[in-house]
Amino acid sequence: MHPKSIIKRKMKRGLVLEGGAMRGLFSAGICDVLMEHDVWPDGLVGVSAGAAFGCNYKSRQPGRAIRYNMRFARDRRYSGLWSLLTTGNYFNAQFAYHTVPATYDVFDREAFRQNPMEFVVVCTDVATGLPVYKRLDEPDTAAYDWIRASASMPLASRVVTLDGYRLLDGGVSDSIPLAYFESQGYDRNVVVLTQPEGYVKQSSPLMPLMRMALWRHPRFLEAMARRPAMYNAQLDYVRQAEQQGRCLVVRPDGPIPIGHISHDARQMKRVYDMGRTTGLRYLPAIADFYRAR
Repeated sequence: MHPKSIIKRKMKRGLVLEGGAMRGLFSAGICDVLMEHDVWPDGLVGVSAGAAFGCNYKSRQPGRAIRYNMRFARDRRYSGLWSLLTTGNYFNAQFAYHTVPATYDVFDREAFRQNPMEFVVVCTDVATGLPVYKRLDEPDTAAYDWIRASASMPLASRVVTLDGYRLLDGGVSDSIPLAYFESQGYDRNVVVLTQPEGYVKQSSPLMPLMRMALWRHPRFLEAMARRPAMYNAQLDYVRQAEQQGRCLVVRPDGPIPIGHISHDARQMKRVYDMGRTTGLRYLPAIADFYRAR
């Protein structure tokens, strides 16, 4: 074959956002810095909080994630025990995922629709314990519910039924979907983690309670039990990819000082600012990594 007839495949640049509940505000800070400096990957895959906050990257809305989280930090319509007891969801499904983006902090649906960046969320099928990957192109009601399903933490959320699936937190089955994105042709990936170097995941002390609450979903419980081994193996995979130059990893310097759930707006802002500081530090490296051929 003549060299001129060979068409070189375009490099696909990906951004992988793991979850971590409110630790995801660290990732939101990084994403905002990248948007503000016109760094636009070809695709983003988000898990749990990575999906809930990462959607603002496709809609080109830096600052939105921290803004509405701080505004509604202590609003019982948004989240809290009152919501959990009255709706079965700690984060109110209707108010947090539909009313807020439609009324209080409007989600730019047209920008989301026009942005060519692929946006994929990861959920876990409770019937099989396996990951479900959903590409979202149209910012409609179903898309908001897919994002909600990805971020639906066991014990704090009802199972979400969508497209014939019964879904919960994507982090249970694929916490760091680098391998998945590579399988989709993304060969230059930035991976944003919400745990520092050296972190090792341990079994959840809530497993006995989960077994009682989710006994109807044995495959999901098996996935929960496997999760520490799965997560630690994924960390090893990310390290290997980093050493081989296939990805660039952004980690916090130490443990992020926030729990899975927080109603402290100042604490949220500190975590977000940690992300911004880290994002600014990594900005030249990320820009160079995405430009490389």
